[in-house]
Amino acid sequence: MTNVEFIGFVGPHEASETRPLQGKAFDPDYIVRVAKAHEDGGFDRVLTAFSARSPESILIAQHALNHTTRLAAMIAHRPGFTAPTVAARQLATLDQLSGGRVAVHIITGGSDEELQQDGDRTTKDERYARTDEYLDIVRQEWTSPTPFDYDGKFYRVRQAFGGIKPVNQIPVYFGGQSDAAIPVAGKHADIYALWGETHAQVRETIARVRAAAAPYGRTPQFSLSLRPILADTEDKAWARADAIKARVKELRQSAGLSTIGHAPPNAGSQRLLDAAALGERLDKRLWTGVAALTGAQGNSTSLVGDPDQVADALLDYYDLGVTTFLIRGFDPFDDAVDYGRNLIPRTRELIAARAAERPARAA
Repeated sequence: MTNVEFIGFVGPHEASETRPLQGKAFDPDYIVRVAKAHEDGGFDRVLTAFSARSPESILIAQHALNHTTRLAAMIAHRPGFTAPTVAARQLATLDQLSGGRVAVHIITGGSDEELQQDGDRTTKDERYARTDEYLDIVRQEWTSPTPFDYDGKFYRVRQAFGGIKPVNQIPVYFGGQSDAAIPVAGKHADIYALWGETHAQVRETIARVRAAAAPYGRTPQFSLSLRPILADTEDKAWARADAIKARVKELRQSAGLSTIGHAPPNAGSQRLLDAAALGERLDKRLWTGVAALTGAQGNSTSLVGDPDQVADALLDYYDLGVTTFLIRGFDPFDDAVDYGRNLIPRTRELIAARAAERPARAA
């Protein structure tokens, strides 16, 4: 086993920017089917996402974990709506029930409008300050052998105690690119999550997060999120990318949405649009076509090519310090199967070879 992690995506139904929802908006059978496809394909974890209008991420993860034996979950979780003591016990309980297969992905939230859908009227800076306190308490619930007190601006607890602990320490993934986010990431992130940026952007962000973590004596790992587009040949892969772009444009036009993305409220999306402004094809094979059309609403950049080419492009990010890849496709189920058969094994082989080279180079 190489020191690289692959994370897929389990949604409540099969849909994407190119595949409008058909049928049920919540499909428990699909959750099971796609979770098993990820497990069979050699993924390490699957993300269950969170938004102000989505089904509850922890319950989707529980359903997926109940129907798999090895696959782990990365549960997107927004601080501020559940008491941190309660959230810590919920996650620890699921970790125990699943045999230690739980991780949490902290997404504080960059859009004031979305947060207001859940009745939250805090500013972005206030939300990250709240997240800092929230994670302080969560960690103590998971680790403290005795009751503890906590006094903060947002939370005050007396004699709090986690009566259930995780099987092992639950990994904390963390997303957020703003100036308010980076210091909190440095303090708390075990794995810091980036979207699919250029090499230069990734290098810069890794340096910022490492610098923020250094005062705490911490050395976080790094995750990169991408939408790989594969085909038997490079030409076919780029033709598929063009077809995806045309389909996204068609669907947005039919829905009355602009095909020119508006300025996003979150820093991560703005960074993807900054990359898109440099061109549609960047670095070795980074493609920004969908990000430019959608205003980079979420994970929306791709690596395009045949499986060997895309694996080689992932290796470039590994060389920059990325050890986790969150990959999901525009055809969610079929692409997950394809990644498991063709992309993940190739990438693991390349990274194992690179990891074997490093001690020799150091000597």
